[in-house]
Amino acid sequence: MHINFEDERPIFIQIAEGIEDAILTGAFSENDQIPSITELSVSYKINPATALKGIAILVDEGIIFKKRGVGMFVAPGAVLKLRDKRKELFYDHYIKKLIEEANKLGITRTEILKMVERGYTE
Repeated sequence: MHINFEDERPIFIQIAEGIEDAILTGAFSENDQIPSITELSVSYKINPATALKGIAILVDEGIIFKKRGVGMFVAPGAVLKLRDKRKELFYDHYIKKLIEEANKLGITRTEILKMVERGYTE
């Protein structure tokens, strides 16, 4: 995970997304323990409250859970939840904008599909 202090996204969001990415790529499997708030704050030289805020987002979404006195763990079903969440975000951020731009340029559905296929082969 990398924290970019020049990024416009808040650090706590970067923490949450970094852990999400680690879960999606298999670095953390379901029921695996994730780094503690202290470990995150020391590793990235950030305020523990900032790290906690990022972790709290994932707890609220049911992606991770706390075992009292032990630490934070990846929740069962977290990968599926994250994929569904990210697919919806992908649609909202990329596909809708792609279609809007295609309509402005007069690009047909068939042409878009051919472009996507070309992208997969290049």
